[in-house]
Amino acid sequence: MSESDAVVIAGQLRKTFASPSGGPLHAIDTLTFSVRKGELTALVGPDGAGKTTLIRMIAGLLKPDAGSLQVLGTDVKADPQSVQNRISYMPQRFGLYEDLSVQENLDLYADLHGVPLQLRRERYARLLEMTDLARFTGRPAGKLSGGMKQKLGLACTLVRSPDLLLLDEPSVGVDPLSRRELWKIVQQLVDDEKLSVLVSTAYMDEAERCAQVFVLHQGRLLADGTPPALAERARGLTYTATPRPDMPARDLQARLIDADALIADAVPHGGAVRFIIQPGTDKHALGELLGGAACEPRREELEDAFMMLLRQQHHEEDKPPQPQIAASGGAAQAPSGQPVIVVRDLVRKFGDFTAVASTSFEVARGEIFGLLGPNGAGKTTTFRMLCGLLPASSGHLEVAGLNLRTARAQARGRIGYVSQKFALYGSLSVRENLEFFGGAYGLRGKALRQRVADVIEQFGLDPAATSGVVPGGYKQRLAMAASLLHQPEILFLDEPTSGIDPLARRAFWRTITALSHSGVTVIITTHFMEEAEYCDRIAIQDAGRMLALGTPRQVREQAAGAEGGDMNSAFIAIVEQGRAAERRVAEGAAA
Repeated sequence: MSESDAVVIAGQLRKTFASPSGGPLHAIDTLTFSVRKGELTALVGPDGAGKTTLIRMIAGLLKPDAGSLQVLGTDVKADPQSVQNRISYMPQRFGLYEDLSVQENLDLYADLHGVPLQLRRERYARLLEMTDLARFTGRPAGKLSGGMKQKLGLACTLVRSPDLLLLDEPSVGVDPLSRRELWKIVQQLVDDEKLSVLVSTAYMDEAERCAQVFVLHQGRLLADGTPPALAERARGLTYTATPRPDMPARDLQARLIDADALIADAVPHGGAVRFIIQPGTDKHALGELLGGAACEPRREELEDAFMMLLRQQHHEEDKPPQPQIAASGGAAQAPSGQPVIVVRDLVRKFGDFTAVASTSFEVARGEIFGLLGPNGAGKTTTFRMLCGLLPASSGHLEVAGLNLRTARAQARGRIGYVSQKFALYGSLSVRENLEFFGGAYGLRGKALRQRVADVIEQFGLDPAATSGVVPGGYKQRLAMAASLLHQPEILFLDEPTSGIDPLARRAFWRTITALSHSGVTVIITTHFMEEAEYCDRIAIQDAGRMLALGTPRQVREQAAGAEGGDMNSAFIAIVEQGRAAERRVAEGAAA
């Protein structure tokens, strides 16, 4: 590739930080690669792979320690400002000003980038049309949904026309509908303006849209190529198993993923389990493992190759597998056959705005129950009421046999809670975090020391590690351990896998499956629709209304005819059908 065809050229690039133990941490380790002009290029890799560090070096925000790095033909180490004048960069936490309106945010970033007044009107009109924010220019950014905030962040990033756009996991925490709209905008920019885009992502279906994919691991390049070329690595190794009617897909998935000598990966999908066998595996050895499930080959995909690369790397590094948790439920368990959560006609209003409208459902002991919905749908409000963090405006809400209107404090003692942002104290060690949270849950003395020791062993934690500097998957395990110290009978998980790589997500769900088997009830919100397949039942909300409630199969059947036939397609179809019905009602009332 000639220099004129490349927007980024890196040679033996290195960036080193001091590790918590005092030794060097090679975030980027002798990396050599080039990014082609006018294309959409992806960086993928597990937590700690170096994706954000690399993007920040390309943006001129971090200086390389060694090697060469040219961006748009300029040595970024020698002249970072020249590079920054020609690129746009959207970090994971883009700095919107929440008290300012959509239009005021656009104006502010146009001022910061020195966009001439005569160019702004045309640029604004195009960006507002692409992002569908034209109707909301007067709304404060803080009042937008998560998906709308991401689209506004992208619009602010593009107020000037860059030669290179850098996006660091732009769809983290964004629902499938908003994620689809975000990628439509990015693809439109590449197709219409021949914009060069480099994006890091935790979603393999997003990476599959790209012309070139770079797979990073611990600062090194494991593989690169087009998605089809990378997927070829898994040719002949990929299968789909359909379990017997009496076996949940997640149980078959757990059985397969535990057999890591034979199986490289397994994940529920559309009521079945997609899995990858290890190279050289005797297919006859799979019979007993599959437990009577029907099995047939399927076409290999990019995620299959990605998971194989990561598993192979872990094997070569002789890393122990993620710990498998055999957790026990709390002492105060609901009577057999009785629901542990009862919701009747639940309503929550903020002034004249109804966030949750007359919602009813029950959750049984040991059940995994998923609360799904687009950003701004009301699921977080519902979730916070179930946890006792927010009082209901009206309706009946019972958790662990206790009425939350009259016994909220007692109910909280029977639940564990993992927030989306992992409410850990970054300056404290793993042990210090666990001791703090154990004390907050009422554990003292010998009982506290024993429970801290138990969860450190169960979750494979280093008690001396500083929690603020460990990778996201590690923080997730620590947050989960902290929430289980007091052995709750109900565990609430608020988007716990947001921004976590596929390998860490598999380990997380293996833990959740074990907790469910031990009698712990799990309530979870997630934007990864593949994770809905692990749930016994799911509820889909939008605009405060319940659109669907049932098993994953029942929800897929409700969306019969949705393209793809998987949960992602079903989710989008159900939300779009619900919104279309709402519009018809509104139009009828207006007429």
